[in-house]
Amino acid sequence: MKYLLGLLIFLNIADGILTHFLVELDLGKEANPFLLKLVGEPVFLVLKVVGILLCALILWDIHRRHPRLAFMSTSVFVTIYVGIVVWNSAAFLI
Repeated sequence: MKYLLGLLIFLNIADGILTHFLVELDLGKEANPFLLKLVGEPVFLVLKVVGILLCALILWDIHRRHPRLAFMSTSVFVTIYVGIVVWNSAAFLI
């Protein structure tokens, strides 16, 4: 579970960095309406890091009482973020 949470944190930060550069280079846009106005601002990456660390702590707390639920939830989030990071990375190649 520790490695899965570490992977989730890494992928979320990679998503933030890729999104930041894609928007700055006008190669893409932020799809999340809550973060739309923050992209390009220094607070964007800080918010992404703080948010994912909070999520990881919540998932770790859930893991202590409901390990299967936490493992499945984290696996789904990792799968989603793998797709997002691959999609964002592909934008640099096009």
